[in-house]
Amino acid sequence: MPDFDRAELDEMVRRWILENQRCEEKGDWKPLAEMYTEDATYGWNYGPTQEFMAVGRAEIRELALGQEMEGLEGWSYPYQQFVIDERSGDVIGFWKQVSDNKRPDGRNYSPEGIGGSWFRYGGNYQWSWQRDFFDFGNVSQLFMEMIQNNALTPGMHKRIQRSVSGKPLAGWYRIGEAPVPLW
Repeated sequence: MPDFDRAELDEMVRRWILENQRCEEKGDWKPLAEMYTEDATYGWNYGPTQEFMAVGRAEIRELALGQEMEGLEGWSYPYQQFVIDERSGDVIGFWKQVSDNKRPDGRNYSPEGIGGSWFRYGGNYQWSWQRDFFDFGNVSQLFMEMIQNNALTPGMHKRIQRSVSGKPLAGWYRIGEAPVPLW
Protein backbone atom coordinates (compact mmCIF):
# COMPACT_ATOMS: atom_id res chain seq x y z
CA MET A 1 0.00 0.00 0.00
CA PRO A 2 1.48 3.39 -0.97
CA ASP A 3 2.35 5.96 1.66
CA PHE A 4 0.95 8.76 -0.54
CA ASP A 5 -2.16 8.81 -2.67
CA ARG A 6 -1.12 8.86 -6.33
CA ALA A 7 -4.12 10.99 -7.34
CA GLU A 8 -3.14 13.57 -4.69
CA LEU A 9 0.44 13.68 -5.96
CA ASP A 10 -0.78 14.05 -9.54
CA GLU A 11 -3.03 16.91 -8.42
CA MET A 12 -0.08 18.55 -6.62
CA VAL A 13 1.94 18.45 -9.85
CA ARG A 14 -1.00 19.88 -11.82
CA ARG A 15 -1.39 22.74 -9.34
CA TRP A 16 2.37 23.34 -9.35
CA ILE A 17 2.51 23.62 -13.14
CA LEU A 18 -0.44 26.05 -13.24
CA GLU A 19 1.00 28.29 -10.51
CA ASN A 20 4.41 28.28 -12.22
CA GLN A 21 2.79 29.41 -15.45
CA ARG A 22 0.91 32.22 -13.65
CA CYS A 23 4.09 33.39 -11.94
CA GLU A 24 6.09 33.31 -15.20
CA GLU A 25 3.44 35.43 -16.91
CA LYS A 26 3.66 38.01 -14.10
CA GLY A 27 7.44 37.82 -13.81
CA ASP A 28 6.99 37.27 -10.05
CA TRP A 29 7.70 33.85 -8.55
CA LYS A 30 7.08 34.85 -4.91
CA PRO A 31 3.46 33.55 -4.86
CA LEU A 32 4.88 30.03 -5.29
CA ALA A 33 6.00 30.22 -1.65
CA GLU A 34 2.47 29.28 -0.57
CA MET A 35 3.06 25.88 -2.14
CA TYR A 36 5.70 25.02 0.50
CA THR A 37 5.26 23.96 4.11
CA GLU A 38 6.25 26.52 6.76
CA ASP A 39 9.46 24.58 7.52
CA ALA A 40 10.36 23.59 3.95
CA THR A 41 13.90 23.86 2.59
CA TYR A 42 14.91 24.74 -0.96
CA GLY A 43 18.45 24.66 -2.28
CA TRP A 44 20.80 24.03 -5.16
CA ASN A 45 24.48 23.75 -5.93
CA TYR A 46 26.01 26.67 -7.79
CA GLY A 47 29.36 25.42 -9.02
CA PRO A 48 32.36 23.89 -7.29
CA THR A 49 32.49 26.19 -4.26
CA GLN A 50 29.00 27.52 -3.53
CA GLU A 51 25.52 26.37 -2.79
CA PHE A 52 22.28 28.14 -2.04
CA MET A 53 19.83 27.21 0.73
CA ALA A 54 16.57 28.83 1.85
CA VAL A 55 15.12 27.50 5.10
CA GLY A 56 11.44 28.03 5.78
CA ARG A 57 8.65 29.49 3.67
CA ALA A 58 9.65 33.11 4.37
CA GLU A 59 13.23 32.58 3.11
CA ILE A 60 11.93 30.60 0.15
CA ARG A 61 9.68 33.55 -0.75
CA GLU A 62 12.26 36.29 -0.22
CA LEU A 63 15.47 34.56 -1.24
CA ALA A 64 14.84 31.61 -3.57
CA LEU A 65 11.79 33.06 -5.34
CA GLY A 66 12.65 36.74 -4.88
CA GLN A 67 16.36 37.57 -4.76
CA GLU A 68 17.47 34.60 -6.87
CA MET A 69 14.85 35.14 -9.59
CA GLU A 70 15.55 38.87 -9.99
CA GLY A 71 16.72 39.51 -13.52
CA LEU A 72 15.06 36.38 -14.85
CA GLU A 73 11.85 38.12 -15.84
CA GLY A 74 10.95 36.99 -19.34
CA TRP A 75 12.36 33.52 -18.73
CA SER A 76 10.17 30.43 -18.61
CA TYR A 77 10.82 27.02 -17.15
CA PRO A 78 8.56 24.62 -19.04
CA TYR A 79 8.45 21.18 -17.48
CA GLN A 80 9.25 18.35 -19.86
CA GLN A 81 8.33 15.38 -17.67
CA PHE A 82 7.67 14.28 -14.09
CA VAL A 83 8.59 11.09 -12.27
CA ILE A 84 6.45 10.42 -9.19
CA ASP A 85 7.16 7.90 -6.41
CA GLU A 86 4.04 7.49 -4.31
CA ARG A 87 5.91 5.34 -1.78
CA SER A 88 8.29 8.14 -0.73
CA GLY A 89 6.41 11.23 -1.90
CA ASP A 90 9.38 12.17 -4.07
CA VAL A 91 8.68 13.92 -7.35
CA ILE A 92 11.26 14.80 -9.96
CA GLY A 93 10.39 17.39 -12.56
CA PHE A 94 12.61 17.94 -15.59
CA TRP A 95 12.51 21.45 -17.06
CA LYS A 96 14.14 23.65 -19.64
CA GLN A 97 15.21 27.24 -19.00
CA VAL A 98 14.11 29.46 -21.89
CA SER A 99 14.60 33.20 -22.37
CA ASP A 100 12.15 35.20 -24.43
CA ASN A 101 15.22 36.89 -25.99
CA LYS A 102 16.19 35.34 -29.30
CA ARG A 103 19.49 34.51 -30.93
CA PRO A 104 20.36 36.06 -34.31
CA ASP A 105 19.08 32.84 -35.95
CA GLY A 106 15.66 33.24 -34.28
CA ARG A 107 16.01 30.53 -31.63
CA ASN A 108 15.36 31.45 -28.01
CA TYR A 109 18.37 31.59 -25.71
CA SER A 110 18.28 28.43 -23.61
CA PRO A 111 21.08 26.43 -22.01
CA GLU A 112 21.87 23.10 -23.58
CA GLY A 113 20.84 20.09 -21.58
CA ILE A 114 18.03 19.94 -19.08
CA GLY A 115 17.52 21.04 -15.52
CA GLY A 116 15.34 19.60 -12.86
CA SER A 117 13.84 19.83 -9.43
CA TRP A 118 13.60 17.06 -6.87
CA PHE A 119 10.64 17.65 -4.56
CA ARG A 120 9.40 15.92 -1.45
CA TYR A 121 5.68 16.08 -0.83
CA GLY A 122 4.66 17.37 2.60
CA GLY A 123 0.89 16.89 2.35
CA ASN A 124 -1.85 19.48 2.00
CA TYR A 125 -0.68 20.27 -1.55
CA GLN A 126 2.67 21.63 -0.39
CA TRP A 127 6.31 20.69 -0.88
CA SER A 128 8.43 20.13 2.22
CA TRP A 129 11.75 19.95 0.38
CA GLN A 130 13.13 20.97 -3.01
CA ARG A 131 16.55 20.66 -4.59
CA ASP A 132 17.27 21.96 -8.07
CA PHE A 133 19.93 20.59 -10.38
CA PHE A 134 21.26 21.96 -13.64
CA ASP A 135 24.44 22.02 -15.67
CA PHE A 136 26.31 25.05 -14.32
CA GLY A 137 28.76 24.92 -17.22
CA ASN A 138 26.01 25.14 -19.85
CA VAL A 139 24.27 27.96 -17.98
CA SER A 140 27.54 29.90 -17.67
CA GLN A 141 28.28 29.40 -21.37
CA LEU A 142 24.80 30.66 -22.29
CA PHE A 143 25.21 33.84 -20.24
CA MET A 144 28.61 34.46 -21.87
CA GLU A 145 26.99 34.06 -25.30
CA MET A 146 24.23 36.50 -24.29
CA ILE A 147 26.83 39.02 -23.06
CA GLN A 148 28.78 38.74 -26.32
CA ASN A 149 25.56 39.25 -28.33
CA ASN A 150 24.39 42.15 -26.15
CA ALA A 151 21.25 40.11 -25.40
CA LEU A 152 21.03 40.62 -21.64
CA THR A 153 18.18 42.60 -20.16
CA PRO A 154 18.97 45.39 -17.68
CA GLY A 155 17.77 43.03 -14.93
CA MET A 156 20.26 40.37 -16.01
CA HIS A 157 23.08 42.93 -16.08
CA LYS A 158 22.18 43.88 -12.52
CA ARG A 159 22.02 40.21 -11.50
CA ILE A 160 25.49 39.52 -12.92
CA GLN A 161 26.97 42.64 -11.29
CA ARG A 162 25.47 41.54 -7.96
CA SER A 163 26.91 38.04 -8.24
CA VAL A 164 30.44 39.19 -9.10
CA SER A 165 30.53 42.05 -6.57
CA GLY A 166 32.17 39.88 -3.94
CA LYS A 167 29.49 40.83 -1.41
CA PRO A 168 27.93 37.83 0.30
CA LEU A 169 24.29 37.27 -0.64
CA ALA A 170 21.69 35.93 1.76
CA GLY A 171 21.25 32.20 1.34
CA TRP A 172 24.66 31.63 -0.29
CA TYR A 173 27.12 29.34 1.49
CA ARG A 174 30.45 27.72 0.85
CA ILE A 175 30.06 24.02 0.09
CA GLY A 176 29.14 22.14 3.26
CA GLU A 177 28.36 25.26 5.34
CA ALA A 178 24.60 25.63 4.63
CA PRO A 179 22.30 25.42 7.68
CA VAL A 180 20.88 22.12 6.39
CA PRO A 181 22.56 19.60 4.08
CA LEU A 182 22.01 20.24 0.40
CA TRP A 183 21.28 16.58 -0.33
